[in-house]
Amino acid sequence: MSHDGPIAVTEADPRRWKALGVLGLIQFMLVLDITVVNVALPRIQDDLHFTQSGLAWVVNGYVLMAGGLLLLGGRLADILGRRRVFLLGVGIFAIASATCGAAVDPAMLVVSRFLQGAGEAFAAPASLGLIALLFPDPLERVKALGLWGGIAGLGGTSGTVISGLLVNYVSWRWIFFVNLPVAAFALLAVPRLVSESRMVRDAHRPDYAGAVTGTAGLVAVVDGLLQAASHPWGSWHVLLPLLGGLTLLAVTVRIEMVSASPLIPLNFFKNRTRVVTNFVTLFFSSAFFSYFFLLTLFEQQILHYSAIRSGLSYLPFGLTIGAGIGIGTALMPKIGVKPLLAAGFFICAGGLALTSAVSVDAQYWSHIFPGMVVLGLGAGLTFPAIGNAGLHEVTEQDSSLASGVQSAMQQIGGALGLSVLVTLGLRHAATQVAHGTSRGLALTDGYVLSYRFGAGLLVIGGVLVLTLLEHVAAQTRSPLVEAAPLPQGATLPVDAELRVQID
Repeated sequence: MSHDGPIAVTEADPRRWKALGVLGLIQFMLVLDITVVNVALPRIQDDLHFTQSGLAWVVNGYVLMAGGLLLLGGRLADILGRRRVFLLGVGIFAIASATCGAAVDPAMLVVSRFLQGAGEAFAAPASLGLIALLFPDPLERVKALGLWGGIAGLGGTSGTVISGLLVNYVSWRWIFFVNLPVAAFALLAVPRLVSESRMVRDAHRPDYAGAVTGTAGLVAVVDGLLQAASHPWGSWHVLLPLLGGLTLLAVTVRIEMVSASPLIPLNFFKNRTRVVTNFVTLFFSSAFFSYFFLLTLFEQQILHYSAIRSGLSYLPFGLTIGAGIGIGTALMPKIGVKPLLAAGFFICAGGLALTSAVSVDAQYWSHIFPGMVVLGLGAGLTFPAIGNAGLHEVTEQDSSLASGVQSAMQQIGGALGLSVLVTLGLRHAATQVAHGTSRGLALTDGYVLSYRFGAGLLVIGGVLVLTLLEHVAAQTRSPLVEAAPLPQGATLPVDAELRVQID
């Protein structure tokens, strides 16, 4: 079956705004679970007897699976049906949330977090695909995607506050149990509000082998880096997972090269702006994720903040990151992506440098607050620039692929960076303790070193942007997705495509 020209736009689905509300609520829940555990980490560590390095897997398990399987989830949604895969992802996420809350030992919690990440990898890309079809009118779609993104951002910035309230007044287990009624509501509401749709792009099966080897390779590499926190670099505890992981990643590249339907076609990497942007995203995510993880431990273990006080301490970050996003969106059409992205990186580096001035007797307003607001502003400037450059000159065929790659880089970069920076700080602290330094002072010195290392990564990223990134004159336009909601069980022609207009 062939199709020439855009798909005709039919009358918009009258249920679309109710459906957007449900999809946005699920996205809020998915993003929330990336940050909500941070404030609860000390309580989780005490109750389940985690080691310091093992505690990082509570965060890493989630983001690694989400990042590693995100592209596969999007491809499955296209072929099997977006609504079906969305419901599957939400179901997996709900079951994993229940076992997270009921965890009796570290292994049970970490495995459950891996399953939660897999649930997001299926639900998130399917959700975006559903929104594209629910809102065929470009003006409505701008508003819908803005609301969806705003709800997701609110989940990211409010996670620490919600976590603090639940941990302080109920139990850390409820940061997971609270997901269950939200997921149940979505499982009941979405089939009534959203019709099924699918797009068959080719006759080949998704590249399951590449997804499995790639995710396993990343998990093994991170495990090796975390093992270095408590074992010498030359020990088998470190070398075995590191070398095994690198081998699996090399196998993944080979699989992608010969696959008839690769998750990421190799010609995707011919565009220099997209390649540079995705690469420096690893630097940004490394520092960004690590900031929350390490600062939460510092506030609660060194400064002895309560969970609620630690959660509320992040409120200025949410306000400044919102201001930064607004400023960045307004400036991008005037100055272009390159200077905005570089400025965002350098400002974030300044925020981490300010935070590295903390000490065992640090005061919030003089030692934590300044770095927090500077980092929030810089991160806000960075987000719209990364999003635009990551979609630079995308073709009609790979517009969704480009978004998937960008999301995957953010999550994988966060996991890899967190493992490196945690290892760096803990090894430094262990050396200090061995030489007679008190534990509190040694840990603080380790956190300071990690922050300075993160600031250095951001400076390097900013320099790479100035040196390698092409000048992209960005226009804040909406994707022009020329598709209409399809009836139950309908399929799009094989050559039907998503059209994106990018300057």
